[in-house]
Amino acid sequence: MKSNQKLGNSDISVSSMTAGCWAFGGGEYWGKQSQKDVDNVVCTAIELGVNTFDTAEMYNDGESERSLGKALKGRREKAVVISKISPSNCRQVRKHCIESLKRLDTDYLDVYMLHWPINKLAVEHFTSDQTLIDEPPTVEEAYAQLDELKKEGLIRSVGMSNFGRTQMEEVIATGIQIDVNEMPYNIVSRAIEAEIAPYCLKNNISIIGSMGLQQGLLAGIYQTIEDVPPHQAHSRHYAHERGKGTSRHHEAGAEKELFEVVNHLRTIAGDLHITMAQLSIAWILKKPFMVSTLIGSRNLNELKMNVEACALEIPDETEQLIDKISQPLLNVLGYNPDYYEHSSQSRIF
Repeated sequence: MKSNQKLGNSDISVSSMTAGCWAFGGGEYWGKQSQKDVDNVVCTAIELGVNTFDTAEMYNDGESERSLGKALKGRREKAVVISKISPSNCRQVRKHCIESLKRLDTDYLDVYMLHWPINKLAVEHFTSDQTLIDEPPTVEEAYAQLDELKKEGLIRSVGMSNFGRTQMEEVIATGIQIDVNEMPYNIVSRAIEAEIAPYCLKNNISIIGSMGLQQGLLAGIYQTIEDVPPHQAHSRHYAHERGKGTSRHHEAGAEKELFEVVNHLRTIAGDLHITMAQLSIAWILKKPFMVSTLIGSRNLNELKMNVEACALEIPDETEQLIDKISQPLLNVLGYNPDYYEHSSQSRIF
């Protein structure tokens, strides 16, 4: 594992791998998840130097937080716990934070993030309450509540997730210290490179990358486009029809360019005698704006491979080659980091 790095202006140090806990607790999206496997993954992750764990109130209807809390029993002081509040709940930030703390069985969160920016489209995805959609809380109202939680000691750091350049500027204008922005970033999802990453570097906002392996695609588990399950083929990378009712973007996708990248990566990884997943993770962590990358591990085998990948160094020429082969895909998808809505309806701007 590479050395831990500080989050923004906080005193919190995070490991280069953040353990993604979305699958913890099981649920309709991920299927069953053994608590024994979760306990083993969390315990071993800490032993191997992974100290950062990412969850959210919406993950599996709170079961992710409950499962992580059980696994951290007796180990809480060794962990950096990140959780997130949905934008539709930002009129009652304290209430929802307390509920997350109870599920996690802890007295504090290390980082508490607003899961998506506060705008009508984002809020619509988290609630059916039309009052909240019509009159969401302002950025100032939401972040004032988060700052109050920090003053109370219920959270140590305030963050954001999926915020674009303009949206970050709105938050920074409140004067509240923001230490981290969690954004999707991987070889086939490079949109943040244009504006978001430079802005974060300039303002000392750390970036934790999510979707490090694009839900298994960059681990090489799918040989063809037809192998990708519909519920994991609902981003703009795929034709709208591929999602079979799970897609919202109504775009043509970039499937040809996507699998050209995947096939190239398989060859490059073979030449380097490493796995495709290791290559993909090492590429992310080579970027100077990346503090940590979020990777899910559902069992010990996956965890150990992911940790090994976070210790790898790939040559500069390999990084440059991957940049080159993924550029045509980037050209098609563009620099909109919301991969799930039509480009004209992005929740991130």
